[in-house]
Amino acid sequence: MDPASAGSVAARARTENFPVASLLFPRAMRPHLRAVYGFARLVDILGDEFSADGLDGAQRSSLKGSVLAGDAGKARASSETTSTSDVVGNRLAALDELEAEVEACYEGVPTWQVMQALQPTIRACDLPREPFLRLIEANRIDQRVAEYETWDELKGYCTHSADPVGRLVLGVVGRTEPELVALSDDVCTGLQLVNFLQDVPRDLALGRVYLPAEDRRRFGVAELGQPNEPLRRLLEFEAEQARGFLGSGEELGRRLGGRVGRGVALFARGGLAALEALERADWDVFTQRPRPSRARLALAAIR
Repeated sequence: MDPASAGSVAARARTENFPVASLLFPRAMRPHLRAVYGFARLVDILGDEFSADGLDGAQRSSLKGSVLAGDAGKARASSETTSTSDVVGNRLAALDELEAEVEACYEGVPTWQVMQALQPTIRACDLPREPFLRLIEANRIDQRVAEYETWDELKGYCTHSADPVGRLVLGVVGRTEPELVALSDDVCTGLQLVNFLQDVPRDLALGRVYLPAEDRRRFGVAELGQPNEPLRRLLEFEAEQARGFLGSGEELGRRLGGRVGRGVALFARGGLAALEALERADWDVFTQRPRPSRARLALAAIR
């Protein structure tokens, strides 16, 4: 299997909120949004799950294909027999290959299916390289940075991991005015913070902590691996920061207007609905990953 087949990445993307929101966009834009989202999912999967110790050629492609298809068990089994440094090296090599595929989209012919699907979007929407390269760099950062001391450091990470997605969406809709970009950056940072709150156990299993150390000390958090009152209060505090950023979604939607504005605003509303789900679960991110129901997302879409 091609390591970046469009079908495999699409199978992963179907469980997440971006495709739901994209249905509000004009039909002609949806393939471009799917192409951008496919890239964003691909780079995250390579940075979080890929492990191909000692494989190359067809074997390596087969393993990467299984990871993309959601067969995380194979990835875990491989990483159990691979040293941490080897896993990191393999992921960095895969991200280097992906960067070469990005360059091929601009200068030649890409070979990975997801990138072949992305190239027409890059050309039709005149998308710049930088947001794609920033997303790749975010996953390189993940291989060498395990935690962040301050909020400012974490925000710097978000400028690579989250904000570029919104800038690419604005590129697809043809609206890249600086004030819109600033509002989009806020929304994307807010969405990234929501993911950090939802995924504390998952990130910890990957050896990463996205709750700033200065905030953990402030709330007396000494344990991230199980529910406890200091952690609950910290998650509640961080959620208020996320809400503040997501509040820019309504203004961004208003300025864009029409179906595009409603579609973009739904991204922020989806993030707010996720925070409501966390609050209803009393900030328990261990029993299950709190997430809004499809009904709540549908209500957010028509508000």
